[in-house]
Amino acid sequence: METVERFTLLWLQSGGCGGCSMSLLNAESPDLYNALDLAGIELLWHPSLSEAGSEEFIELIRSIVQGRRRLDALCIEGSLMRGPQGTGRFHMLAGTGRPMIDWVRDLAARARYTLAVGSCACFGGITAAGGNPGEACGLQYDGWAEGAVLPADWRSPGGLPVINIAGCPVHPAWVLDTLALLAAGALGEDVLDELSRPRSYTDHLVHHGGPRNEFYEYKASAEKPADQGCMMEHMGCLGTQARADCNIRPWNGGGSCLKGGYACINCTAPRFEEPGHPFTETPKVAGIPVGLPSDMPKAWFVALSTLAKAATPDRLRENATSEYIKIHPSTKRRSGP
Repeated sequence: METVERFTLLWLQSGGCGGCSMSLLNAESPDLYNALDLAGIELLWHPSLSEAGSEEFIELIRSIVQGRRRLDALCIEGSLMRGPQGTGRFHMLAGTGRPMIDWVRDLAARARYTLAVGSCACFGGITAAGGNPGEACGLQYDGWAEGAVLPADWRSPGGLPVINIAGCPVHPAWVLDTLALLAAGALGEDVLDELSRPRSYTDHLVHHGGPRNEFYEYKASAEKPADQGCMMEHMGCLGTQARADCNIRPWNGGGSCLKGGYACINCTAPRFEEPGHPFTETPKVAGIPVGLPSDMPKAWFVALSTLAKAATPDRLRENATSEYIKIHPSTKRRSGP
C-alpha cells in the first residue's frame, strides 16, 4: 500500500509576545491538533507544544538546512531582530551560536512555503514601534516597505512570496485555513492580496457584520467609552477601512474587538502600531474624520453623513450615547384580526 507523505510544518518564534500561538490554541471545530491531522499536516516542532529538547530541535533544523529532511511550511511568529547594526546578534538562537535571522534565511531557502504569522512577523508590528533599538522588522516587509530579512523579490522554492497572515493576534482559522490550502496544493499567488495576505479573510472589512452597523448607517455616534453608538466618528474605530473578517468569523465562536466594545485599530495593516494619535480618538479636519470608509470620496461621505444624521431615529440618537438601551424598538399594531 502506497504511503502518502504528510505535509511538514516547522514553527519558530522570534521577537514577539507569543500571542499568535495562544490564539492558535483556541482553534475550535475542529481543534488545533485535529485540524492539522485532517489536513494531512505533520507538526515537526513548535516551541510551546513540542516535547523535544534543544539537542533534538537543533539536529532537526540542521537536517532541514542540509537537505537531509524535507520541510513544506516554515511558520515564523514574532518580528525579526536585526540589531545591532544588522548583525542579528540581539537574538541568538540558543545553543547554536547563530543569529535567528541567519537560521530563518537558511530555512526559508529550503521550505516550500514560508509564512509570517501575526503582524510582527509580517511587518514588524508592536515590537518595531518607537525607537526600535532592536531593528525589528517583518520577514519580507519593514512596515510598508518591501524587503526586510528577505528581499522584496524573494520567492520560496514553491514559487510564492512570504505569505503574510497579519493580525494582532491572528485568528486561528486564518492560519489553519491557509496551511490546509497549501497542503492541498490549492493556494496560489492569485488568492493573496497586494500585501501577500490571504484573501480568504482580507476580502472583507471588519465593518462587515459589525454589531454597531445600524448606528453607523445613521451616523449615530458614541462619544465616550461604553456608549453603544458607532465608534468611527469620535472613538478612533477603523473598521470601515481595516481588512479582516473579524465580525463574520469571530474568535471563540463569538468574540471580536467591536463586540467587546473596543474600536478597531486595523491590526492587520502595516504600521498599525503607530497611528500618530491615540488609538481611541478620531483625527479630523474641519470636523470631518481623516480616515474615511474605503473606496468612498470625501464629498459623498459628507453628503450622506449629513442626510443620515437628519434622518436618525430618536431611538438610535438616544441609545448611541448611552451605556444601555434607553429606547427600545417599537412594534406597530395591526388593525383588525
